[in-house]
Formats: sequence, C-alpha cells, structure tokens
Amino acid sequence: MNREELSKIAKPILFSTPMVQAILEGRKAVTRRIIKPQPNNIKMLNGVFSTGLLKIFYDPDRVINIKAPYEVGDILYVREKFNDEETDSVLYAADKEFTDFGMKEVDGYMFVESEVRWKPSIHMPKEVARIFLKVTDVRVERVQDITEEQALKEGCKGYECYCKGMAYACTDCYNTGWLESPKSYFMNLWNSTIKKKDLDKYGWEANPWVWVIEFERVKV
Repeated sequence: MNREELSKIAKPILFSTPMVQAILEGRKAVTRRIIKPQPNNIKMLNGVFSTGLLKIFYDPDRVINIKAPYEVGDILYVREKFNDEETDSVLYAADKEFTDFGMKEVDGYMFVESEVRWKPSIHMPKEVARIFLKVTDVRVERVQDITEEQALKEGCKGYECYCKGMAYACTDCYNTGWLESPKSYFMNLWNSTIKKKDLDKYGWEANPWVWVIEFERVKV
C-alpha cells in the first residue's frame, strides 16, 4: 500500500520516544494495554476477536462485552513526539541523531534537541506520521504472564552478564545470563507508565488484565 491508501484506514496508537526507537530498530513487535474496566471476581475470560469483543463473565446473570482497541489486520499509525514548525521538514524526537548526539541537521539547519519545542505525541496528526504498523495478533493476559521472550519483543533489552549464562556458579547473575532480565526491565517500564494514584489498580503488583497486541511494520 502507498501512504495515501494506508492513511485512509489507519488508526492511531501512541508510543513513548524510547518505544518508537525500539520499533525503528526492529526490537519492538508487541505492546500491552490495560483492559478497562478490569474484571472483578472473574469466572471466565474469553476473547472473541472475530468480532473484536472480549466477553467478561462476572456471574451467570451479568456479562460485559468490551471491544478490543484493535483487531487483527488493522493498520495503525504511530503517534510520537514531534515538531512541524521549525522547518519545512518534520522533526522527530526519536531520531538517532538526537538520541546519540543531541542535534540533527535538517534542510541545512542544525537543531539541538533541548532547544526544539517538542509537541506531545497525542497531538501528532496522521499527515506527519512516518511509522505504520499492521496488527498480527490480539489476545488477553495478565501483565505478569509476560515471558522473557515477550519482554524482548516489547523492546526491553535488559542487561546481560559478562558470562552470558555460560559460567559455572556465576555469583553476579546466578547463571541466568542477566544482571537485569528483560522481564525485570519491563516490570519497571510498566510501572513508569502508570500514574502514581493508579499503581494499586494497574501497577505490576496489581497484575491487571491487559490486551496483548502484536504487530509488524508496514513498508510505505
């Protein structure tokens, strides 16, 4: 598809700057989003994704249908931190030049990251979006169900031990190969996205139900 065709059907999705960088580097292929309202005293949970509905059975007399935010096959455009006023070209905070050196050359002008008046991702119009994604899977899990492999697909690098898990009785990583595992990294990342007042409901320890949305990047 060309950009015009994609734009007609694309739905918005927000990502933080580090997560946009992970997508650009090919490290991120899944995201988790909180299900609202959260199930309470749940008896059965069943995703009906052919219709995009999640059926939550609280008791035999009360069933709530919640529509999934995205369905398999949906095209998404990424909203990210940007600036479209300084030059004829659009500046993106996730660009590697800003990340590594704090400055970038655009249209013959040098821009320093700290001096750019960045606009929040929520304000990015579809017309200046540069990243399009296709949803490949939607499912429901508890946030603590995430595996190390899935944490890597979330864009969480973790911190590897020098022994790579191959040393005998390593006292630094205890032969796991990680000083901080991707799952542990994700746990901290998850809590950083939750408002302090909502940590008891949606934080890692609360173990909320989440939509797990897998995707692949679409070439424009």
